[in-house]
Amino acid sequence: MKQIILILIIITCFSSCKSSKQDKSKRTTSSRIITKQLDVVNTKDEFKNIHSAETNILTRPENIINYAKQFEGVRYKWGGTTKSGMDCSGLIFESFRAYDILLPRISRDMAKRGKKIPLKAVTTGDLLFFKTGNRRNTINHVGLIIAIKNNNIQFIHATTSNGVITSWLNEDYWLKAFFEARHVL
Repeated sequence: MKQIILILIIITCFSSCKSSKQDKSKRTTSSRIITKQLDVVNTKDEFKNIHSAETNILTRPENIINYAKQFEGVRYKWGGTTKSGMDCSGLIFESFRAYDILLPRISRDMAKRGKKIPLKAVTTGDLLFFKTGNRRNTINHVGLIIAIKNNNIQFIHATTSNGVITSWLNEDYWLKAFFEARHVL
């Protein structure tokens, strides 16, 4: 991951700024970039190929889970989708979007995607949907399954009180509020 960040920083430094008045004909795409391990990348296309190869080492669910985990500890912000603030559906929306999977932005709309599955069939990367006692009796919370241990499901989500955290489905509050699980990958 550090390699990827380093490469992105280097490419950003060598790419032209849109506000620059540099002549387009003088721009080149074959600037040489040397990474931390002294691998030479000749073009942006070669960088994309290397980046794709590195991210394909993990499965798609693992990549999405790792992306979501980077927001752990971020405060809750209604409508938030960044490290300055995140809500539950924003966390899921951004984590899937990072890997080119577009889901609706609202949890109740997300619950219409994919296939409904029983809890005994869930796996990492699946989504859990909750009705947390709102007056309209509708889905209003979503979490991403990150682990399954001893018949208990661990998920990452954003709560109004603690921001982005991980919880276990067998906790009384979450078990009572649980509505359904869905497989979207």
